Amino acid sequence: MKKTMTAHACQNRVLGAVTALALVSAATMAEAEMLDVEKDELTFGFIKLTDMAPLAVAKELHYFEDEGLYVTLEPQANWKVLLDRVITGELDGAHMLAGQPLAATIGFGTKAHIVTPFSMDLNGNGITVSNEVWEMMKEHVPMGEDGKPVHPIKADALKPVVDQFKAEGKPFNMGMVFPVSTHNYELRYWLASGGIHPGFYSKTDVSGQIKADAFLSVTPPPQMPATLEAGTIHGYCVGEPWNQQAVFKGIGVPVITDYEIWKNNPEKVFGLTAEFVEKYPNTTLAITKALIRAAKWLDENDNANRMEAVEILARSEYVGADAEVIANSMTGTFEYEKGDKRAVPDFNVFFRYFATYPYYSDAIWYLTQMRRWGQIAEHKPDDWYHEVARTVYRPDIYLEAARMLVEEGLVDEADFPWDSDGYRAPTPAADIIDGISYDGRKPNAYIDSLPIGLKANQTVEGTEVVGG
Repeated sequence: MKKTMTAHACQNRVLGAVTALALVSAATMAEAEMLDVEKDELTFGFIKLTDMAPLAVAKELHYFEDEGLYVTLEPQANWKVLLDRVITGELDGAHMLAGQPLAATIGFGTKAHIVTPFSMDLNGNGITVSNEVWEMMKEHVPMGEDGKPVHPIKADALKPVVDQFKAEGKPFNMGMVFPVSTHNYELRYWLASGGIHPGFYSKTDVSGQIKADAFLSVTPPPQMPATLEAGTIHGYCVGEPWNQQAVFKGIGVPVITDYEIWKNNPEKVFGLTAEFVEKYPNTTLAITKALIRAAKWLDENDNANRMEAVEILARSEYVGADAEVIANSMTGTFEYEKGDKRAVPDFNVFFRYFATYPYYSDAIWYLTQMRRWGQIAEHKPDDWYHEVARTVYRPDIYLEAARMLVEEGLVDEADFPWDSDGYRAPTPAADIIDGISYDGRKPNAYIDSLPIGLKANQTVEGTEVVGG
């Protein structure tokens, strides 16, 4: 005869199921925590920009804790202080300009071996000019049927303005965030594509203003809008939210995003000393795992989590700007002139398109720009570029961390380029503002294809380019 289950028996069965689930969950967690981290208390540095988001998300969503890491995040005054503190060990790692580990490793500026197992994002920057300069540019900018500027806006429209400043004996000054920043190279790239010379560096002159038509100098990101408003600079290249801040304050107009300069260009990286990576290999893997999870969360479900990310970033301990300003770009739009808001779904990319994989070809692009403008003073053979890239960028660490996450069921196999040789397919000419394609396998051929900049065996001596 069939017996009816008592309430007590039913309760026991439910409790049994819950216990079984808890045991499965505990087993999974135990598997996820197999890494025996050598150092569990860590301090990471960052600059107040929205692309530090993977660090903030990994902390706030407890991805670091899941890996047995207890992380403190500290904003830094500027990029030099940040790098110096990583080198001295005051910081265990940091949100870095992609050019910083490369420049430090080859000895441009501070000499130290810095590596990266993780690329933090693609795109995310813009170039803004003052209202005065924009009014002068507008007559050279094509307008659409709706009366709004046709994008992308090329530097050709700025050249007559720079020429007018020169004719009047006035310097045309622009800000960028650091000599080896993406912003410096993107601003230089855009200017040069319009026939405006951004100046050379030399062994004896690191101003970067030799033979310049436009004079570029360093301004820390949060100070960009105020410096523009004061008239000290006439434009700048910076990450968010400092372009959108100029729009909100009514003091300037972003004219182009870096997505329009080079579609899906590499941006920041997470940097560590080679000594840290060697001394704490499991800790390095654990950090990389947490950052991969954070990047995936930022992009998943068509950016569905971005408003939550905006609320996190708006906090004073992170970016500390108004949520409305941050959301203007983080949620897939970008506002140029006041009221001219356009869809730019890939303005910030954190995970898709294999954004977090540290490609050698990304490293090589930065090195080509250092050579183009004289930061690398003398010609180097192609093999040199490939060797430096392999010394600094560590896809081996990245893929080991990714494999662990796949086995833990936290990410998908398809999320990673397992068979990559470390080089992206060549970027087609149509995806770059000057119509010149980029192939990271052929650095010198690429350098020589750029109309403005050092070629082959050329060097800068005094104020002149010699050789070649």
